[in-house]
Amino acid sequence: MNMVNLTINGKPVSVPANSTILDAARELNIKIPTLCHCKLGCGVTNQPASCRVCVVEVERRRNLAPACATPVMEGMVVHTNTQRALNARRTVLELMLSDHPQDCLTCPKNQECSLQKLAAEFGIREIEYKGEVNHFDVDTSSEAIMRDLSKCIMCRRCETVCNKVQTVGTLTGFGRGFSAKVGTPNLMPLADTSCTFCGQCVNACPVGAITGISYVKKVWAAINDPSKTVIVQTAPAVRVAVGQEFGFEPGVPVTGKLVSGLRALGFDKVFDTNFSADLTIMEEGHEIVERVKSGKNLPILTSCCPGWINFIEHNFPDLLHIPSSCKSPQQMFGAIAKSYYAEKIGIKPEDLIVVSVMPCQAKKYEAARPEFSRDGVRDVDCVVTTRELCRMFREAGVNLANMDDSEYDSPLGDSTGAADIFGVTGGVLEAACRSVYFMLNGKNLEGDAINFRAVRGLDGIKEATVRITPDKSINVAVCSGLGNARKVLEMVRKEPDRFQAIEIMACPGGCINGGGQPFLHGETDLLEKRMRGLYCEDERKAKRCSHDNPDIQKLYQEYLGEPGSEKAHHLLHTVYHQK
Repeated sequence: MNMVNLTINGKPVSVPANSTILDAARELNIKIPTLCHCKLGCGVTNQPASCRVCVVEVERRRNLAPACATPVMEGMVVHTNTQRALNARRTVLELMLSDHPQDCLTCPKNQECSLQKLAAEFGIREIEYKGEVNHFDVDTSSEAIMRDLSKCIMCRRCETVCNKVQTVGTLTGFGRGFSAKVGTPNLMPLADTSCTFCGQCVNACPVGAITGISYVKKVWAAINDPSKTVIVQTAPAVRVAVGQEFGFEPGVPVTGKLVSGLRALGFDKVFDTNFSADLTIMEEGHEIVERVKSGKNLPILTSCCPGWINFIEHNFPDLLHIPSSCKSPQQMFGAIAKSYYAEKIGIKPEDLIVVSVMPCQAKKYEAARPEFSRDGVRDVDCVVTTRELCRMFREAGVNLANMDDSEYDSPLGDSTGAADIFGVTGGVLEAACRSVYFMLNGKNLEGDAINFRAVRGLDGIKEATVRITPDKSINVAVCSGLGNARKVLEMVRKEPDRFQAIEIMACPGGCINGGGQPFLHGETDLLEKRMRGLYCEDERKAKRCSHDNPDIQKLYQEYLGEPGSEKAHHLLHTVYHQK
């Protein structure tokens, strides 16, 4: 590898030839502030040098240089903290603030805003430049993501993640000069675009220009309404992310403390989406077996991720016959809660409020889809993200670090290890393969054979051959990130027989990197820790196959009959449409 030698603030450093000044400075632990530069996953870095907050002085150059986009050169001498550089950064920040709403106290990104933090670090206490300010209508059309372009600083992070990582193409630069912002074409409402509501733009935005729409007030109102029974479900990926907001090591599962914390908030019952993940495998596993036997509508595509489902509806309508017809675990839970469980406790479905705690913004959009309502009653009433739940805990004075462990309520709280791994890329397919093997062979896999390691890991696309009977194997693929989903679906178009089963998740790495999880702040190693946490949860369970869940077995005996039954199809399956 070719190395380049340079000096920064009098300190020598040697870095690879393709490095930038910013890369070299970080090798020396020299901080250079940035707003637009960001690692976005899938090997993509946003570095348009648009914010100019990272300018530095390079000897023998007339102009200041943006550190994030200036390549290093042999013998280069850089100064990051000269008065000229500092004055330029301060001026840039003051100009940004002069065209930025002064509503920090009520902004969804308050205390998590990069512009706010830099203004504090620079000691900016007044608006130096006063004059005209841009105003845009706030877009809440999607019920999932809110856009407030008055706060856009043109860092273009959202545009890069939308176009280069997710290949959705919803966001682009709009306008010129003072009024330039990143938005949808002609600033149309987000609900009228091809947006999948994956929320990766929310994770990428350093300010409050793109945030999730919050239903926290609605949840508090429901909890405090004596006429309603309010239950909550928690997604698999939440348990390995929520703890880091309360001092736990990233990736450490805090399942029992999470349950206790939710009870402390006032929920009547605390249940687990893992229960319905096991239910999903019963239905989807049955579907895989039927399709593989018949050889029709292959490859079967998993349908647990609503962001990915939105993507295929917009971009690959010719393939809408191959996704599984199963609802996601979130929606299966809601459907069972408002039928089976409501009957058990003797209340009307409309008096049962189902709240979901999800790692995802797209789950908010999914819960609002009209096909997930029966007789005007939604399967899931409100969705809050992991980040929003943390705020609820803080509002109520609940510190998970001080909570005792407790168990989920019954009967919608028991789950197997197969359900835990739903939160990471490859997990849904692995869970399905465990039960498909049982359905075809009448016995469980033993020993290490239960671990389908070939579909594990954070690689964007993984291909494998898995054995489902002693004499039959199927070809499978796993991908995460919608840019990778596009590549795999193009493979399917060209070679329809290449795979028999495919798992797709919209977010790179799966739900552990969902658009509602605690921010990574560029620390992508946190995904590895969250992934390991979920596999540890799987391995510690006595039962690791969905079909061995006794509460799932009881649900079929008492209510559904068998996987794929007419009643199961009515409650747990759906159809998708071209958009």
